[in-house]
Amino acid sequence: MIQSADVSGKTGSGGQGDEEITRLEFLAFTLGSEEYGIDILKVQEIRGYEAVTRIANAPEFLKGVINLRGIIVPIVDMRIKFNLGTPTYDQLTVVIILNIGTRVVGMVVDSVSDVMTLTPEQIRPAPEMNTTFNDDFLIGLGTLDERMLILVDIEKLMSSPEMGLLDHSEH
Repeated sequence: MIQSADVSGKTGSGGQGDEEITRLEFLAFTLGSEEYGIDILKVQEIRGYEAVTRIANAPEFLKGVINLRGIIVPIVDMRIKFNLGTPTYDQLTVVIILNIGTRVVGMVVDSVSDVMTLTPEQIRPAPEMNTTFNDDFLIGLGTLDERMLILVDIEKLMSSPEMGLLDHSEH
């Protein structure tokens, strides 16, 4: 018998008339040919790609910084970080501005499509496979009709030591 965990935090009998089902919203975006999703609550805003100020001796995936209303925001190109071909910067290229802990970070992606609302039942554990992202950063696979999103724990990814974006004394 397979048991499923109640991730809604709700107690009670449940039932068909129960409309308090936990729904999770994910911003869907593409990197290369894959579609990914991140928790919409981590997203501050979505912007078109603009020129950045380069930082000397920064890793190649750290494109530079932008001044966003007085806040200096590092901009990471995920396509470079995960070796997804040669990135192009055009009118579809998007920067997702994220709130990660106490920091604001920008993430360059190929495009953003929409916000997907998923129930816990629509999120499956990610199978063991060789993916772009380390398994530690994957929440699972979100399925809705014929679509499948690779769900990424963006806070865990952006705050990982390999990204080098956050001061780990803050945690």
